[in-house]
Amino acid sequence: MDILILFKQSLPALLSGLYVTLEVAAISLVIATVLGLSFGMLAISRNKILKFVAIVYVDIFRGTPLIVQAFFIYFGLPAALDIKIPAFVAGVLCISLNAGAYMVEIFRAGIMAVDKGQMEAALSIGMTWFQGLNRIVFRQAAVFAMPLLANEFLGLIKSTSIVFTITVIELLGGAKIACAENYRYLETYLVVAVIYWMISIVFEKLFLIAEHKLAYFKKGVNI
Repeated sequence: MDILILFKQSLPALLSGLYVTLEVAAISLVIATVLGLSFGMLAISRNKILKFVAIVYVDIFRGTPLIVQAFFIYFGLPAALDIKIPAFVAGVLCISLNAGAYMVEIFRAGIMAVDKGQMEAALSIGMTWFQGLNRIVFRQAAVFAMPLLANEFLGLIKSTSIVFTITVIELLGGAKIACAENYRYLETYLVVAVIYWMISIVFEKLFLIAEHKLAYFKKGVNI
């Protein structure tokens, strides 16, 4: 009964933080996907300069800690450029750039896994290069990439807790506020851990459904 009372008292702060967590994760996922796909295309380009740009981007954001990137974007850039970056924007930008760097390799591997003959067949029946890429290659690459993208998104959700260090009050921040009111740290953070766990389970199931549908759809795009 005591834990139910505690949960009820902490619920407003936790729900507010959960909303911010999901908002950061959703926006970051969209931006990271665009970055990952764009730089993934550069990574397989025959142009050495474009490929070098993709390699540098991936190496920087995969080779440095996420918290350092957050501090650099939120504290370093504004101090150097004499500008103000809102904490929420800095958090989204940091997570997007970091996740996008990992998605580059996922998309690159997915595209490379598609048989080159698929594009050649698409061109032979009158499709343009972009049509073949969109209708044939990307749709098949998505099937190969989906399991890795699912893992990356689940990791992205958990990575949102880092934005608390730059004053964004997400789920972890909501827990901190709740603890300041009830002084029940163990129980409160246990609830937070369970919430993250439940979110992961829900999205894992959604990705599995999407993966099965893509696998079925793939049968109709092979040439």
